[in-house]
Amino acid sequence: MDNKIIVLDGGMGTMLQAAGMPAGQHPEVFGHQHPEIVEQIHCQYIEAGSDVIYANTFGANARKLQGCSIDTGKAVFSAIRTAKRAVQKAAKETVRVALDLGPVGELLEPLGTLSFEEAYEIYREAVVAGYEAGADLIVAETFTDLLDIKALVLAAKENTPLPVWTTMTFERSGRTFTGTTIASMALTLTGLGVDAVGINCSLGPTEILPLIEELREWTHLPVIAKPNAGLPDPRTGVYDLTAEDFGKQMQAYTELGVSVLGGCCGTDPDYIRCLVSRLREAGYISGWQDLSQASAGADRSKVRKGICSTTNVCEFGGVRVIGERINPTGKKRFQQALREHDMEYICKMALDEEEAGADLLDVNVGLPGAEEKPLMLEVVRALQGVVSVPLQIDSSDPEVIEAALRIYAGKAIINSVNADDAKLAAILPVARKYGAAVIGLALDEGGIPQTARERFEKAAYIKEKCLKAGMEADDIIIDALTLTVSAQQEQARETLEAVERINRELELHTALGVSNISFGLPAREHVTENFLIQAMYCGLDFPIINPNILSLMDAVASFKTLSGEDISCMHYIDRFAGRKEIKTPVSDSRPQAEPAEGAVAGDASNGERGISDQGKSSVGLSGKKEEDPFKTAIDQAILKGLKQETRKLAEGLLEQGLTEVEVINRYLIPALDLVGDQYEKQTIFLPQLINSANAASAAFDMIKDRIAARGQGASGKEDKKIVVCTVKGDIHDIGKNIVKVILENYGYKVFDLGRDVPAGKVVDTVVAEDVRLVGLSALMTTTLPAMQETIDRLREASPHTKVWVGGAVLTREYAREIGADFYADDARESVEIAQRVLGEA
Repeated sequence: MDNKIIVLDGGMGTMLQAAGMPAGQHPEVFGHQHPEIVEQIHCQYIEAGSDVIYANTFGANARKLQGCSIDTGKAVFSAIRTAKRAVQKAAKETVRVALDLGPVGELLEPLGTLSFEEAYEIYREAVVAGYEAGADLIVAETFTDLLDIKALVLAAKENTPLPVWTTMTFERSGRTFTGTTIASMALTLTGLGVDAVGINCSLGPTEILPLIEELREWTHLPVIAKPNAGLPDPRTGVYDLTAEDFGKQMQAYTELGVSVLGGCCGTDPDYIRCLVSRLREAGYISGWQDLSQASAGADRSKVRKGICSTTNVCEFGGVRVIGERINPTGKKRFQQALREHDMEYICKMALDEEEAGADLLDVNVGLPGAEEKPLMLEVVRALQGVVSVPLQIDSSDPEVIEAALRIYAGKAIINSVNADDAKLAAILPVARKYGAAVIGLALDEGGIPQTARERFEKAAYIKEKCLKAGMEADDIIIDALTLTVSAQQEQARETLEAVERINRELELHTALGVSNISFGLPAREHVTENFLIQAMYCGLDFPIINPNILSLMDAVASFKTLSGEDISCMHYIDRFAGRKEIKTPVSDSRPQAEPAEGAVAGDASNGERGISDQGKSSVGLSGKKEEDPFKTAIDQAILKGLKQETRKLAEGLLEQGLTEVEVINRYLIPALDLVGDQYEKQTIFLPQLINSANAASAAFDMIKDRIAARGQGASGKEDKKIVVCTVKGDIHDIGKNIVKVILENYGYKVFDLGRDVPAGKVVDTVVAEDVRLVGLSALMTTTLPAMQETIDRLREASPHTKVWVGGAVLTREYAREIGADFYADDARESVEIAQRVLGEA
């Protein structure tokens, strides 16, 4: 029903605190000990008009309950039973009970140390307990890490038959704090087959509204909106929207076609009551409905399509370059890297492709004598930690493909299937399960068809099978097959005709391994470039090429300008403005599809048009001319997160006679500062920030080892100590953990006291270690008094110690009011404070 909206409940934590839950106690433990209080809260929400109530299970997982008096099973069973009793007591049989699950509480690899498999097992325990306890559906909410929520979704779908709803938490920028975009969330979770997707927490109704509007562009699924009651006043903990204001602002969501509405932090039954009243005034009916039926009949034609990583979307429509270099075929150095598990070499190659303009990267690790599955997993983990473009999983083994898709944070492409029924039967269910797109080779077990007509028929068969498997046409990409023109000259025409027909008649995307066309010919680049241009005019939109061959990327840029894809020629102008091109002689004896080992795009040894370096000097991350090549190299190595390279460069500087302090102050710290600037400007995001810090750490560790070997101790760094913790009563620590990592990689000695830390412990550590700087974190308004108490006691015991504070509920103004010396909005600002107070480490 178009005028029917499911109404959720509101906040649980604030209600429990108002009912007497002590600060710092786990809500699940309190609810288990006082089920009558939780039951009464559920009843109030049902009476206010909630169609779905969230069980008190947000933190019910083995990690968060570690050391508590109850385990996951008890916490979940107790909470679900309590919610069910409330439904019975209210005599509202249509009300559903949701198993409500939040993040595991630790960062997953590559951001942290928790593996995907460990997170999956933690969630599996919770969802199985919820299903056995009688939950009607599973809700994942308040997630910021796409891979984390993917682990929960797979655990739920693989171990229970329950509907799965998902919501993530975004900042005003339209990204989560880990950098996940709204489009990436939508593409990934829609592909995984969840029943509804949305946004909750962090912001109020007015701020979330444009984010929901963007979400609607990227999914056909029912959409959930669960905003906070505005923003909290840190002095009182009271949110700035009244119940009436909240209900009024939520009315705007009906115009966007949102299916599920509710409240998050700061809302209570009065807010839900006002929401229901406003919906009725607007002609909407609240009530439970099967959302899977609503999504099945949704119009998908206007939904934007694409593939994605966590931080970057490759939207379909126009030419999208697939980088081909992550492939061991014919590359001895790459094969060596795979055998030696040299992930840094592979990551450098991927970064080179990304910087050259590839929109996504093909990943093939098939190497005779090597175990493909563990190698593929290792490479995918490494790549998704450093590159932002999406990946294409290239393997003939369905088991390898599924393993890679499972741990990939985003929506990928599978390379490949073909018209062989056995191959289709093995791969298509995997593609459907993980929401992946597929490249279909226009051939079958009989080999490569020689005519365009036959290839078209194979493509049509692949499309038919994909659609029957539940895939969307936009996720089907047909490779019309490029054969070598030197051996079969007529095949160029057949391939181009096949591309044109598949694009026009089947309305499918097409791909080609372009460089195959020129194999065995002299001056290959001319034939390759010309064939690429002709293929794009026939409808090729996924050329598989080496993006580090300049002429090919120039051809793509030129085509996009002539086709109108590059609006106002802006990208073309940006690419070529100021470029001085030189012509280099082309060797007739050297075929070229891949640059020589160590060569770069435009290198004369490639037989390609190059870019003149005449009159140029090195350019660093700051965009300014750099006279010192070591500085440029270290800037780039740290930005890219290359540990070994950063370490080697630092060693090279020391060998030239620089002191350890000079290397740190003149090279490492400035490079980290430049990375921090890019993080603040949101040109890089948390994964890259952490990788950069780890790269710098490799050099710092080497320097510390050298100093220790000379018996010089900590080289005067005893005054560079910092204490960090989450204050008493607050059990959230992800933000604090990130700050710790970044500070340590700037060279500071950090004492991490953990979470829920009493003021006395902070004071004792500061006095015992003579610490001059303390960082305090709080995420809950109810724990801000504990923050002020800690500051007051520090002032008494150690007047010279400076304190900085941070956390979602804090503001600069309130930080001043409670006596803090500084306020930090993020990890980068925390470093600036440390540098101001302690100097550079």
